[in-house]
Amino acid sequence: MRIIRLLNRCTSVVQLFIQDRVKRHRTSSNPLVLHGRHFGRTVFALCNYPALLTAGILQLEELQDSPIEDYPADVHREHRVFMELVESYPGLLDRLTNGEEEDIIHMGELMGKGASGARGDDTKTLKSAILEWLVPRGQPLIPPLSQNIKSDRGFNHEVTGALLCPAGLDWSNAETKQSLKSGETAVRGDQWPTYLYAGYIYDPEDPWTGLLRSKILIFGFKHVFTSPSSVEKEPKAMRSRNAYLHGMKSVTKGSLAYIAMQVRFSLSSSSVFSRTDMVTDSENFYHSILDLLEDPDESQEVVDLMMWWTCRIFPNSSSLQRCISQNSALSKIREKHAVL
Repeated sequence: MRIIRLLNRCTSVVQLFIQDRVKRHRTSSNPLVLHGRHFGRTVFALCNYPALLTAGILQLEELQDSPIEDYPADVHREHRVFMELVESYPGLLDRLTNGEEEDIIHMGELMGKGASGARGDDTKTLKSAILEWLVPRGQPLIPPLSQNIKSDRGFNHEVTGALLCPAGLDWSNAETKQSLKSGETAVRGDQWPTYLYAGYIYDPEDPWTGLLRSKILIFGFKHVFTSPSSVEKEPKAMRSRNAYLHGMKSVTKGSLAYIAMQVRFSLSSSSVFSRTDMVTDSENFYHSILDLLEDPDESQEVVDLMMWWTCRIFPNSSSLQRCISQNSALSKIREKHAVL
């Protein structure tokens, strides 16, 4: 009898385990969860999705009486994000407008689960992958860094400290280095680090030069959106991981800000990502990048930047303006006309 009871108990445990696995699979494969994963990576990463959907529906009703221009900038962005969300998921707006409050909250929770899950997955894989991009291939990282423990990163390490040092500060200055390491000099999210710049060089006379064009950002973008194996390879037509699955053919402003945020956190000494962490100030950093990319006064620089990125990540994309190979005959002709 005792053996039978033990067998029955083991059977019950196995059944509960299987039921839990099935439930998790159903949730993770839910279309709203999957859409939330991609939307968080490419459009807007840090938001409360149930609140976004609820406020969005109410906003649509209010806009029947007053235009969106009458509202402050933060409401503009929230409304734009909401509209991009409902336009990117067929039938979502009908489900929201015809559903009960509980249904709206549940749909928001599923999307939020997808967005946070994707962010967590990317944070985990980039934590170790980024160590391979800190120094040229074949050169040792001195002192070495652990793939799993981050306490020695950030301003505690010569290489990561130099990359995270705010543009305009001199990392080679001993006092500056010690002040950053000790925390005496607090770094806000809108104090952009050197790693955002091509060659890790900041030009105070022209802050746009090289901004958001560094190799480490390209490596991070490829790692998340095309595949880890594509990082060191030349771009080509491939069945890209996340990008291919979602029909992504160009780099978006949201995806660029997302990767910049992920790389920054991977370089930092913080062990747990939190949008409200005042030490890493990730939310402020993310919003400051998006603010620049969405600023109408910077539109020309942003258009050039996004085309530059799409050429490098999706060179075969059917964009309105084809990417022209460098040093080709066509590029020389275009340069000649530009001078004239």
